[in-house]
Amino acid sequence: MNLDVLNAIAPVAAIIGITTVGGWVFTTWLRVKNGYPLENSWGKAVYPRTGDEAMERIKLVSQENAQLRAELGSVKDRLAVIERIVTDESGRLASEIEALRRPAN
Repeated sequence: MNLDVLNAIAPVAAIIGITTVGGWVFTTWLRVKNGYPLENSWGKAVYPRTGDEAMERIKLVSQENAQLRAELGSVKDRLAVIERIVTDESGRLASEIEALRRPAN
């Protein structure tokens, strides 16, 4: 009778074990993919070692980020001017243009 019980429980135990290991692997993959630190057996965070190449890459990405932010600021300014031109009354825009054409006294 013990052998019958073991034969009935063994597949369930195997499925539970495989599911547990698969879940652990998936969780670890998600942590690595999203930049979270891994943990050692005591629950302390284990950060990957950073080499010179990684630090150089971080510097380059930071510089590119700063350039893109500056460019985005200028694009926003230009867009604000275009929005003002489009939404202003036509008479007011024409009077401003004529005021610019007149010589300064």
